[in-house]
Amino acid sequence: MYQMKLLSLCLAHALSACVLIAQPAIDDPAAPAKTMPGTPASTTKPMVIDKRVAGVLPNYRTADGTIPFVPISGKRKLTIAVKDSFDYPIYFMSGFFASIGQLSNQNPEFGQGMKGFGHRLATGFADQGIGNMLAEGAFPAMLHEDPRYFRIGAGAGGPGKRLGYALTRIFVNKTDSNKVRINFAELGGNATATAISNLYLPSQRNAADNAQKFVTAIGTDAISNVIKEFWPDLKQSMAARKAAKEAAKAAQRR
Repeated sequence: MYQMKLLSLCLAHALSACVLIAQPAIDDPAAPAKTMPGTPASTTKPMVIDKRVAGVLPNYRTADGTIPFVPISGKRKLTIAVKDSFDYPIYFMSGFFASIGQLSNQNPEFGQGMKGFGHRLATGFADQGIGNMLAEGAFPAMLHEDPRYFRIGAGAGGPGKRLGYALTRIFVNKTDSNKVRINFAELGGNATATAISNLYLPSQRNAADNAQKFVTAIGTDAISNVIKEFWPDLKQSMAARKAAKEAAKAAQRR
């Protein structure tokens, strides 16, 4: 149950951060992308989308939800999935979960020592990689769904509205034709990944363990959406505070 406790803690911190954030995201002066036929032109400047959150966490799936929708190809979906699955922070995250599993002796059949840690590291990486490849790449390509998170920004409403939007994107998403429907790729992809994990996690094959793994997977994606939505606001807020402190120090030196 350590994953669920950790997930709850992360979610609590993410929600707390959202309430404290008040600054809007910085607009990007770049030119708008091409639109689908029949889509009205937008005068909204596109957002700045960082490829990494805090310069570390991969952020390849975030898209600007305030400009006209442009679908992506199946190849692009698979590319996003590969980047999310093999980016270097994934290895550190797998090591973190492997360390917790080692300390709590989860999957005791793996044993302890370096052999046990290596087994837990490999299975943790497999959990994340298989889930990403299915939910972000294979299933979206097959079902013609868009795996990206479309950030709506501060102009769409207050933190509560944006928080609700971010959390519910694991249940609904956009199709390639810009229609909103049940997020079959997210739910089906992670359900399939959970089923596959039974092949290499022999002590976690009962219904309760599978339900826990599935909830952990979609819960992690929900937290990821919240971070994607509010990170630009937090980044701007930190930059503004830093600038204010530097200005105050400069004023004191005069």
